[in-house]
Amino acid sequence: MKATTAIGIVIAFVGLAVGATMEGSQLPAFFNVPALVIIMSGTIGSVMASNSFEAMKAIPTLYKKAISGAVPDLNERAQLLVSLAERARREGLLALDDEVSKIDDDYIKKGLQLIVDGTDADVVADVLDIEAEAMSARHSVSAKVFKDAGGFSPTIGIIGTVMGLIHVLENLDNPETLGPAISGAFIATLYGVAMANIIFLPTANRLGGLSKAELELRTLTLEGILGIQAGDNPRILAEKLQSFIPPAVRNAAKEESDQSAGAPAGVAAEAAAEAA
Repeated sequence: MKATTAIGIVIAFVGLAVGATMEGSQLPAFFNVPALVIIMSGTIGSVMASNSFEAMKAIPTLYKKAISGAVPDLNERAQLLVSLAERARREGLLALDDEVSKIDDDYIKKGLQLIVDGTDADVVADVLDIEAEAMSARHSVSAKVFKDAGGFSPTIGIIGTVMGLIHVLENLDNPETLGPAISGAFIATLYGVAMANIIFLPTANRLGGLSKAELELRTLTLEGILGIQAGDNPRILAEKLQSFIPPAVRNAAKEESDQSAGAPAGVAAEAAAEAA
């Protein structure tokens, strides 16, 4: 499910709100604008000081990717590579030149172009390995922004609480305001810890998971490209690529394929029965 991250964040906040209400707290008591300003400005400033401006500009896009990004379909990629291997085996590697323009993925397109151009297998492997490593490095930088926010946010919350308690100590001569003032002071810590553990760190983990899945897809693709170049039997190549796919995903795809293949037979049987 694409929206797992968004759903998880909503569940976490709703659970906290419901739990606080069941304990007898009033939700408006948790809204404190000064504490929110301290947490947001302090966290954003600290993260900005630790990362490049380009990384900061990418935050909205990264949030969108974490919330709506889909895990790559390894089965679909394996089927594509096997179909390319079948054509290359029938018509030769140069026949794949027609397929390059039809493929949207830049990584597999680059690999096919290299083998069509007659590039040595070791060079193909080196080029695609470097491409995958560069992608992984870029993704690590992106996830670091949210990891940094998850590390700074609780500490900024403690700073906000200390600032609030200083204000409380300055007004000890007014006992009636001590309770609300102390409560407001601790809200800063609540905001900092909640944002770190419900928003920032889960988002970083999600981006890391998507990056790992993309790296697995590229590893599978590299193996397929090299197999096509080496002239491997498509059936053998299919078995080799299936080893990259988790058994649960592999079996689910096989069952779906069997069901779709069995549907016409079922319709034909039904028609035969009606005719009889």
